[in-house]
Amino acid sequence: MNYQTGVGQRTAVVTGVASPRGIGYATAKRYAAEGWAVAALDIDGVAVKEAAEAISAEHGVPVLAVHVDVTSEDSVEAAARAVAESDLPPVGALANVAGLPSPVPFLEVSLDLWHRVLDVNVTGVFLLSRAFLPQMIEGGYGRVVNMSSVSAQMGGGVFSKTPYSAAKAAVLGLTRSLAREMAPHGITVNAIAPGIVDTDIRAGASDAENEARLSASVPLGRQASADEVAALYVWLSSADAAYITGCTHNINGGQYIA
Repeated sequence: MNYQTGVGQRTAVVTGVASPRGIGYATAKRYAAEGWAVAALDIDGVAVKEAAEAISAEHGVPVLAVHVDVTSEDSVEAAARAVAESDLPPVGALANVAGLPSPVPFLEVSLDLWHRVLDVNVTGVFLLSRAFLPQMIEGGYGRVVNMSSVSAQMGGGVFSKTPYSAAKAAVLGLTRSLAREMAPHGITVNAIAPGIVDTDIRAGASDAENEARLSASVPLGRQASADEVAALYVWLSSADAAYITGCTHNINGGQYIA
């Protein structure tokens, strides 16, 4: 019996794993540390293979690297087939982490950028969920955990602006509706809404002064670590969280108190 699931070992599918300082990498690593097998997905095929090898070597669990474009139906379906046809245990969790920031002011947002931000942050969640939920239903255990943001709750005001806030708000609606549809199968669907997290997502568009300002805007006076967010992903995937579904879980240091 597996401590996390209450059943045999399961596979956690995690998107956006390639960056060593990203939430996806930290989440994949956390699942592995808790005994899950991992399917590590990312658009950077070379980097995700390196990440998978490092995580597997550190934690001694099977980790499969899969190249995927979360905005492409064909690519996502191919990734789901690759996982299903691999030697990994049945899929038990889907962590939709991959995302795209958008710090561009609204009046400067092109239609192409609008579509790109929504495609990565919302359509990706739709495609991955549609592709992997059948495997969880068949396997008798399932947890979907989606990445939203405090930006959706506050209407921006952090780093990314309107397209990102709109996309992350859409993730909340998708999460709640999908939770209702999946409940008869015993599958839970939840969203995480992080505040400011110490990752490279703002790389090239921020500096030390801005990072200090962002940290100072948080009542707890600091940014979250990627591992703190990862811990919530893994807990929501556990048997202990079996009666929690359709919820938004805030992890923002008091930046937004609902």
